[in-house]
Amino acid sequence: MSVLLVGTLDTKGTEFAYVRDRLKNANVPVLVADAGVMGPAAFEPDISRDAIYSAAGANYERVKAAGDRGKAIELAAAGIAKIAAELYKQGKLSGVMGLGGSAGTTIGTAAMRALPVGLPKLMVSTLASGQVQHYVGTRDVMMMYSVVDIAGLNRISRTILDNAAAAMVAMSSRVYGQSLLILGRGALDGMEPRYRHPDDRAASEPANEPADKPVVAATMFGVTTPCVEAARKVLEAAGYEVLVFHATGTGGRTMEGLIRDGLIAGVLDITTTELADELAGGVLSAGSDRLTAAGLMGVPQVVSLGALDMVNFGPRDTVPDWYKHRLFYQHNPTVTLMRTTPEEMDRLGKVIAERTSAASGPTCVLMPLKGVSAIDAEGKPFWWPEADAALFQSVRNWVAPNVELVELDRHINDPAFAEACANKLLELMRGAGRGVRGAE
Repeated sequence: MSVLLVGTLDTKGTEFAYVRDRLKNANVPVLVADAGVMGPAAFEPDISRDAIYSAAGANYERVKAAGDRGKAIELAAAGIAKIAAELYKQGKLSGVMGLGGSAGTTIGTAAMRALPVGLPKLMVSTLASGQVQHYVGTRDVMMMYSVVDIAGLNRISRTILDNAAAAMVAMSSRVYGQSLLILGRGALDGMEPRYRHPDDRAASEPANEPADKPVVAATMFGVTTPCVEAARKVLEAAGYEVLVFHATGTGGRTMEGLIRDGLIAGVLDITTTELADELAGGVLSAGSDRLTAAGLMGVPQVVSLGALDMVNFGPRDTVPDWYKHRLFYQHNPTVTLMRTTPEEMDRLGKVIAERTSAASGPTCVLMPLKGVSAIDAEGKPFWWPEADAALFQSVRNWVAPNVELVELDRHINDPAFAEACANKLLELMRGAGRGVRGAE
């Protein structure tokens, strides 16, 4: 019997390979299922995308060509649920584990809900600290909050993934009818803890471990992933460790707390979408303190307008009645996006300007004039130039002279925009003496 590891190997392949190897090092057989749809898989899965979409009665190549991410997620969830149920019927499963944001959680938990109570089910999710009823349903799905986004390996994500893998080792061993004591040391080979008390770190970790690097915090959403991923590579090449936070409300609050704790050298706040949820009553608000900690602490920050074109709700039937007339996009079966209006964008621009203007440290706002999310571009569902123009003009109207304002005739996910954001943050951190290179 094997643990079924479910996820998208095009966007989170590095993290899935890490967990797969942790499980295998503990002598736990693993079947990896790839539910990705757009980019190439990071490694060869045991269960292919073709098999998953075929199980849902669809053709992978046609799904990819259609470019409808919401529909692709819906089909992947249906397909993996059927495959998981069949594997269980054949006596091949000792547990199911998933990693992801809203898409990965929708897909992974679909497989889990298709299985009976008692079989181990563990979902490491950026959404686990919020409302999870529609993911758990009536099954014994264990939700573990990922703290940071599942976007690269760093000092926090490694610890979370190590703990999750260790939990799955223990739970799946029970399905074998054995205990860890019976399995002996082999069950925990490779599962040594990564967390150590800070006082022990210097003596126990090599000098090149990420703990020795200054930390940059970044914010990301699915619709701003290309920008943040490209910027992260620039920052990592410059000697920084990047913690990416999924802008789900809890993610923003977690980041703000770490900034206040003095643990962050710079902030790449690309995705300020939580402000839109706070304004319009969406489910992913980070509260009224969002976009304040870096300013209060004097931490260098680059702020952009990522995903301010949307307000987040759960399944379509959870949208308040007073919004029924608005423009919506079904991001996936459990996430409904509502387009912000010109009036709302005007108010959001003022919030961005006022909070960045209050900063005591070096601050820059970068505006992508060709769209603020993957679905806010010409020909895409949320393309509304008048609404974006209201946002941009509001920032111009209200931002103080102490804030550098940079306008680029680029879409937020253009590589040039990502590089500009990363390079600007490097410049601010080095000027503030927080860089690894060039700060002396």
